[in-house]
Amino acid sequence: MPATTIIALYALAAINVTSFCLFWYDKHAARKGWRRIRERTLLQSAFFGGSIGAMAGRKVFRHKTRKEPFRTRLLLIVRLQTIATIAFAILASGALDTFARLF
Repeated sequence: MPATTIIALYALAAINVTSFCLFWYDKHAARKGWRRIRERTLLQSAFFGGSIGAMAGRKVFRHKTRKEPFRTRLLLIVRLQTIATIAFAILASGALDTFARLF
C-alpha cells in the first residue's frame, strides 16, 4: 500500500476520533452547564471526513438526536459522503470503462 494511502487512512481515523470526542465533550459540557461546542463546529468536523465518528458519538452519547435542523444537516452530510465514496470507488475500479465498452 502506498505511503500516501496510509497517511490518508490515518488522517481519516484522526478526524473521526476527533469528531467522536467533540460529541462527547459537548454532551459533557451540556450536563455540567459549561460552554458548549458550536453546532457549526460539530457539522464541520463531520463534513471534513468525521461523519462516522460524529454518527457514532451521536448514538453512543445520545446527543443531538432530536435537535433540528442539526439532525437533518448531519444526515445530509453522511448521505453526500456515501454517494461520493461510491462514485469514487466506481471510477477507481474502472467499472465505467468496462460498461462503456459494452456499447
